[in-house]
Amino acid sequence: VVDDNVDAASTLATLLRLQGYHVRTAYDGFMALKVAEEFAPALIFLDIGMPGMDGCEVARRLRQLPRLDDTRLVALTGWGQEDDRRRTTEAGFNRHLVKPLQPEVLESLLAELEPQTDS
Repeated sequence: VVDDNVDAASTLATLLRLQGYHVRTAYDGFMALKVAEEFAPALIFLDIGMPGMDGCEVARRLRQLPRLDDTRLVALTGWGQEDDRRRTTEAGFNRHLVKPLQPEVLESLLAELEPQTDS
């Protein structure tokens, strides 16, 4: 979970931990790159409007790391205009979600990551 709003990052991280996920948080783009390289997460929730290095630049840099080829990037941002969505797609995001994140959207997204079993 990457967000310069510490409360927002901590809240989402807590929700994910309560569901049994291993979570790391970062509060700026530089920290996000370091944590992602060490942790190699399956999914990164990444804010776009961060000072220093915005989320689109972080996404572009993450996409250059072979270890993170299978990592899904989800823009979680207050920006939801068509141009914002185009920018996140071009930067390499898999999804673009607008804050506040609705619980049912989170559940659906996490279900997509669960390993599928044959019945």
